[in-house]
Amino acid sequence: MVHKLEIDFAGRPLSIETGRVAKQANGSVLVRYGETVVLVTAVSSEKKREGIDFVPLTVNYLEMTYAAGKIPGGFFKREGRPTDHEILISRFIDRPLRPLFPKGFQNETQIIATVLSADTDNDPSILGMIGASAALYLSDIPFEQPIAGVKVGRIDGEFVINPTYEEMELSDIDLFVAGSEEAIIMVEGSAKEVPENEVLEAIFFGHQSLKPIIELQKKLREELGSPRKEFTLEKPQEAILEKVRNLAQDRLLEAYQIPEKIKRRNYIENLFQEVLKNFEPEDGSIEGVVKAAFEEVDRQLMRQWILEKKQRIDGRGWREIRPISCEVGILPRTHGSALFTRGETQVLAVVTFGTSEDEQKINSLMGETYKSFMLHYNFPPFCTGEVSPLRPPSRREIGHGALAERAILPVLPSNEKFPYTIRIVSEVLESNGSSSMATVCGASLSLMDAGVPIKAPVAGIAMGLILENGREAILSDILGDEDHIGDMDFKVAGTSHGITAIQMDIKIRGISKEVLERVLGQAREGRLYILEKMKETIAEPRKDLSPHAPRIVTLNVKPEKIREIIGPGGKTIRSIIDQTGVKIDVEDSGVVRIASPNYESIEKAISMVKKLTQEVEVGGLYHGVVKRVLGFGAIVEIFPGTDGLIHISQLADYRVKQVTDILKEGDEVLVKVIDIDPQGRIRLSRKAALREGGRLKENKPGKTSH
Repeated sequence: MVHKLEIDFAGRPLSIETGRVAKQANGSVLVRYGETVVLVTAVSSEKKREGIDFVPLTVNYLEMTYAAGKIPGGFFKREGRPTDHEILISRFIDRPLRPLFPKGFQNETQIIATVLSADTDNDPSILGMIGASAALYLSDIPFEQPIAGVKVGRIDGEFVINPTYEEMELSDIDLFVAGSEEAIIMVEGSAKEVPENEVLEAIFFGHQSLKPIIELQKKLREELGSPRKEFTLEKPQEAILEKVRNLAQDRLLEAYQIPEKIKRRNYIENLFQEVLKNFEPEDGSIEGVVKAAFEEVDRQLMRQWILEKKQRIDGRGWREIRPISCEVGILPRTHGSALFTRGETQVLAVVTFGTSEDEQKINSLMGETYKSFMLHYNFPPFCTGEVSPLRPPSRREIGHGALAERAILPVLPSNEKFPYTIRIVSEVLESNGSSSMATVCGASLSLMDAGVPIKAPVAGIAMGLILENGREAILSDILGDEDHIGDMDFKVAGTSHGITAIQMDIKIRGISKEVLERVLGQAREGRLYILEKMKETIAEPRKDLSPHAPRIVTLNVKPEKIREIIGPGGKTIRSIIDQTGVKIDVEDSGVVRIASPNYESIEKAISMVKKLTQEVEVGGLYHGVVKRVLGFGAIVEIFPGTDGLIHISQLADYRVKQVTDILKEGDEVLVKVIDIDPQGRIRLSRKAALREGGRLKENKPGKTSH
């Protein structure tokens, strides 16, 4: 039986329908917003996956090209591996869902969101989030709390929910907010140096706005009345917990005083193995149960340690930032480089410049676009002291790179001011704490080292939170262990003026606006401290580019002159490139960019382009070549592709009987442009050119000139 409910949401109809398609899935919905339609399915296995300590959830977001009436490019003409955009949206959907599954849920669960139809106004990723919640909530999978997601923009000071793509071009905020009825669960997005209090208002505006969508899911659930699968949470027996606590507590407290990550990790692992030896088979325990009890004891003790001692496991206070070290220009042959170290987190950021030929071409449902700024993040296994096969970038690497890219993008100069394609690669060399925020700092330093005229330096910081029995600990610059046991992971990047990127994942049911306000205030305090440390190394962009970087000179010519530069079959432009060794990018608008590390090569190419595109001016003097001799005058090419006529009366100050008495084909001659008629025909004069050139009055042929 088909069930469908619809509401008006942000000025457009939003509907959720179930029971018509994909009925063999545990849950399936069609979500429609305007003319954008997304099918979302949820399937969960019947058996548990043993031996894991996480929710085995997989989310796949797929944009089918037929949704926008297109055929995929490439040889195979079908959709291939997921694009970075699809991976990022899959992460967006996954992150707010994961903490809402029952703790201990171990059944493999897969969400697939397939974009079936896409208009040019409504973002299908929003429908993917809504559909994932609805498919789970309407199914028999133990998922009791529906969520929703919205986009928040701000245009002319007014917040806008789910702005269209065109409206987003005018917005200074781009936030994706996900939440339940009671609480915000996830925030991701960027801003153009917007103050903290205004970003906070945008977040809560988004949360308030998404509640009607949650209510819609609840009404649909009431109509269906589907029973849930029975799920029993397997908790460690209290006796086992108590035994582990007695065996491990004192030694764990000693471990929290070891500041080095790997030493502390090894100490705790050895302690667990010692604790495990105290459990015999007759106790009815297995390693997994003891491990779960050990981790719960560890979590409780670490939280208690931080709250009661007001001290971190590496000895810092709650607001204290780890020691920071910045170096720039450390790689001699790159265009820009920086090494940023914060405690046991270290990132090497490297800048490379290219031309428009190096832009990344992106084919999406909205059409073909080009990216002239890319930030790629690599997380090799050695950065955490581990051994692992090297594979293509993971979802985590793509997500962290995208976050850092969003943080840097608002401060980059316009393409008109700095016409380079810019690529930054972040190599994480050590990791204990937020390597994505270290990437933001390293990227900013490397851009200044490379001489990119950024508006302001950008720094990032990861914040943590512990809330327990009315007590609160807000932690600046969190470690990996603190992230694991905390109630929130909050990453904030920005300049001294405001926020440029934000990512927040909340692991508990609710955080008040006042708490978030304090977190953002403390984050700003930490960010300003980090920026000051960065400025001690390099305060502003270098005035000159690296000698190894390409120089780009931009010329503007009339669009109709582009064909003269390119030539038949590209012959002319290839000749310029072969003779000078430069790279030339030509746009239909008449913008010509010439790039080379060698200034002499650029100047030579500029001269050649100008000769091809120069414009004739009335009154101008030109050296031309006689192309044809006629009975009444001569056709003279004054520069390639541009001819004019010298009438016989304009050859000399006296009466000329035959043109050949003065000129022959192939002769070089100085001429002056005396007129250009409405049809563009050019009239030339030799005698006027001779006068203006300072020559004495020319004598008749056969006599000596003075």
